[in-house]
Amino acid sequence: MTKLFGTDGIRGESNVYPLVSSVALKVGKALGNMVKSENGEAIVIGKDTRLSGYMLETALVSGIVSMGVDVYLVGPLPTPAVAHMTRSMNADAGVMITASHNPAVDNGIKIFDAKGYKLPDEKEAAIEELMFSEHIHDMMVSGTEIGKAYRLDEAKGRYIEFAKSSIQDMRFREMKIVLDCANGAAYDVAPKVFKELGAEVIVLNNKPDGLNINLDCGAVHPENTAKEVVKHKADMGITLDGDADRLIVCDEKGEVLDGDYILTFCALEMLKENRLKNNTLVVTDYSNMGVDEALEAVGGKVVRTGNGDRYVIEAMREGGYNLGGEASGHMIFSDYVSTGDGSISALQFLKLVKNAGIKVSEVRKCLNKNPQILDSFLVSEKVPFDEMPKVAAKVKEIEATLAGKGRLLLRYSGTEKKCRIMIEGKDKAATEALVKELGDCIKGEIGVMN
Repeated sequence: MTKLFGTDGIRGESNVYPLVSSVALKVGKALGNMVKSENGEAIVIGKDTRLSGYMLETALVSGIVSMGVDVYLVGPLPTPAVAHMTRSMNADAGVMITASHNPAVDNGIKIFDAKGYKLPDEKEAAIEELMFSEHIHDMMVSGTEIGKAYRLDEAKGRYIEFAKSSIQDMRFREMKIVLDCANGAAYDVAPKVFKELGAEVIVLNNKPDGLNINLDCGAVHPENTAKEVVKHKADMGITLDGDADRLIVCDEKGEVLDGDYILTFCALEMLKENRLKNNTLVVTDYSNMGVDEALEAVGGKVVRTGNGDRYVIEAMREGGYNLGGEASGHMIFSDYVSTGDGSISALQFLKLVKNAGIKVSEVRKCLNKNPQILDSFLVSEKVPFDEMPKVAAKVKEIEATLAGKGRLLLRYSGTEKKCRIMIEGKDKAATEALVKELGDCIKGEIGVMN
């Protein structure tokens, strides 16, 4: 059986298998059947601004209602807004049609459970199994039991009020903010959130045309927002990605602050306020070691997970923690949300900056980053690293050289024939040399693709 679900749902090039309408129809039928079998009644569906969203949305709706389950359509809304509306509407599942920060040619299908959390692996596997079974063609209700699809026009307003409520009565009337919406799902709601809280907002990339989502803008290109911050003499810049579940910040000097800076600052401030549960911040293996050093210096601690926000959320739920995220900008403030939310993360960050009485540029002082060198290259095949003696020996040699003062992460991409190397150490030049040594060793063993 072909595996469709990855770490973040089903994702790929739109109108190319598996992101085709026939597969989306089967996903809808299988999900609808699962909800129906658990005595459920309704599913929320949202999407970002990609042109292919119309095609996939229509197919999903058709599959779901054919199983006798109703659908609430919320239209273009951030991924976290769909998770919120799933809970708010007491729906039994939520679906977000998005490929996040990927270009417009891609798309994806992400499923949430009734509590707004990403669907567990076992349920995704059950959906896949049903999709590829012969029974999928026979599982439909009678004509009088077909579900209905409702357009939920008030969804945007409900999410805006929900986001604003996360900071209670705080206002930002004295602030000038540059906001980059990435021509994505937050193009309408995010500007309203910050304007209604009193900030002067200079909005960038809020005119989606179906093909310009993430195009040289948003969280993957914060340097553009940084230039606008300096140009307009703004207090900060906020950059979101296509589905608005990520946040990257620019300070008033035009310097970019990634997720590690934002999370470390928020964790330290929440620790001072005795609001960081179990005094713990959850991050992935790709966050800088400086994060651990900053927290440990004041009695806090860091829990690390594998790469991917779903693993961060799982660790947070298991350990009872309320703050976690990734250097890439996914941040989960679980006192308010069940998944990454760029707008709410920005609001929480702004609140803590204001309470601290500092400028955004001063946030950088909270974290001393170690040099972290990344390299990736296409390989001819994915040979397990421990099956290549020279590579295994080189890895041991590098780990001995780092001797607790650095880290080595070596893995293959889950979606491409690509090797990824990350080495972190105290000296940049020495770390760069180690990355090159290991890369050359791997290339010499299995070759590279041109």
